[in-house]
Amino acid sequence: MAAATAALARFSKKSLTSTNYLNLLQRTLATSASASPSPSPSPSPSPRSVITPSPDRVSWDYRGQRRIIPLGQWLPKIAVDAYVAPNVVLAGQVTVCDGASVWAGSVLRGDLNKITVGFCSNVQERSVIHAAWSSPTGLPAETIVERFVTIGAYSLLRSCMIEPECIIGQHSILMEGSLVETHSILEAGSVVPPGRRIPTGELWAGNPARFVRTLTHEETLEIPKLAVAINDLSKEHFSEFLPYSTVYLELEKFKKSLGISI
Repeated sequence: MAAATAALARFSKKSLTSTNYLNLLQRTLATSASASPSPSPSPSPSPRSVITPSPDRVSWDYRGQRRIIPLGQWLPKIAVDAYVAPNVVLAGQVTVCDGASVWAGSVLRGDLNKITVGFCSNVQERSVIHAAWSSPTGLPAETIVERFVTIGAYSLLRSCMIEPECIIGQHSILMEGSLVETHSILEAGSVVPPGRRIPTGELWAGNPARFVRTLTHEETLEIPKLAVAINDLSKEHFSEFLPYSTVYLELEKFKKSLGISI
């Protein structure tokens, strides 16, 4: 069997290297190449088909973000003098009371329960507030932020209650059923476990949050002052946005061009 295979290989090699076979192969390839049509160059576009954009054209970005999102029968409520940044998302059962401010990038999602931001309180940048169906403590699962409360940036609040005149540090997390009593401060990066209660007039910190010390009387007096200062700052931002559109300006200009008295 091996001898027959070797003889077949020698015969194939000899046939491939023969001069007649090579000449026949060259003629066949040359004939097929001459018979195949040469690719024609693509026609150049006519001047009429070329669209040149106008130099006066403005590239508008129509990808707007909805600030107020109604869910079913629930519509977010914003007080007249409350400041809500343009890229904030308020969904469902959300109430922003007088003098409160919700800063850029925050999300308040009241699809499962109510969320309330009290008078002169502020929710700073990139914070997330949510509410669960129920609380492990048996208390109402809605998220309540009382008056003169400062919530630092990048904080997360879920079905908790913060009593008046408190400070929640940046990057803090308050889980379901947690309670922060009045005149309390939670340092930055603290995590309050579900059902944990922070007593009044105390400073807590850590993960999980633990008692650090009792606040002095001067420190408790500074808590509402910070909320008022942020409220004053929000008024400067609020003045940059009109409650109504500026279409009336174009209408007045059009009436003046027609000689109509305004």
